[in-house]
Amino acid sequence: MSALAPEAVAAVDSTGQAEDIGDLAVHLRDALWRVESAAIVPLEAPAGLIVAGMGGSAIGGRLAAAAIGSRLTRPMVVADGYALPGWAGPETLVLCSSYSGGTEETLSAYDDAVERGAQRVVATTGGALADRARRDGVPVIPMPGGFQPRAAVGYSLVAALEAAAVCGAAPSLREEIEAAAVLAEELAAEWGPEGPEDGAAKALARRLHGTVPVIAGAGLAGAAAYRWKCQVNENAGLPAFASAMPELCHNEVVGWPAARSLGRFAAVFLDDPGSHPRNALRTDLVAVQAAEWADVVERVEPRGESATERLVSLVLLGDLVSLYLAVLRGEDPVAIAPIDTLKAALAER
Repeated sequence: MSALAPEAVAAVDSTGQAEDIGDLAVHLRDALWRVESAAIVPLEAPAGLIVAGMGGSAIGGRLAAAAIGSRLTRPMVVADGYALPGWAGPETLVLCSSYSGGTEETLSAYDDAVERGAQRVVATTGGALADRARRDGVPVIPMPGGFQPRAAVGYSLVAALEAAAVCGAAPSLREEIEAAAVLAEELAAEWGPEGPEDGAAKALARRLHGTVPVIAGAGLAGAAAYRWKCQVNENAGLPAFASAMPELCHNEVVGWPAARSLGRFAAVFLDDPGSHPRNALRTDLVAVQAAEWADVVERVEPRGESATERLVSLVLLGDLVSLYLAVLRGEDPVAIAPIDTLKAALAER
């Protein structure tokens, strides 16, 4: 039996994370319905949109901003901490996203939004965040329970995209979301556990196995690179790092000559045809440099036509690669013991 055959994946994946990842298309479609059920009234937010959240609940905001790209007409930022940016106020919409509804930083950000008189929308399964929203008459986008927060990426992405549209920060991307769902369905069959052994996700995981991945990309691929890094951290239980092009050309490249003497590193470059042409050239040149010192160098192309489709394809591929890395290590992808330990220590203080 292959190390990444469906039976091998199931033997390690005790909570069905593979199925949750493969259902991204279902999540995208369901998320659109859930946003509609929240009955959010269009509003004016000239100062833009702030997505307040942490970890898997914040990633939707980062990815949404990347998918919208140059189509943004107002600021859109992620606030991943206890407070909002100093400019937040009545002319700002704050989307507070916490899958559990109990993330202490996001609850603090919600309270900060109240004090500043900012307009609010909440995306959560319940908890204290939903209680605050109901108390204040704030619309709640109801997220389904039963997932790891990181596996609800389709929901957090759609919530952020729809929030940007409802406050006038961006056009509606519903058509792109629907097309991305169709593509995700096709790719999940091609790259998932039931897919061929030489499928892109399984093949890439095998090449990255035993290395520390350093993932980079420009524009929307840069946001996807950060998602890859987080998924390798949480699903595979491995160190991984993400960088953005062209910024890495001004610092990170200086560190690559030491890579081979420090361990086994892999340089993974996520491409996107919608990026600036000079970024493509920079990636070509940096990949040649990295090949001198990294044990593995990989170039990854997205699939799809629209920005949202390309982004979703990269997200799905990275999620599956991280799952397969966990399987190759014999690690259950649901296990996040260091986070659990840290939360327990915080709760005691």
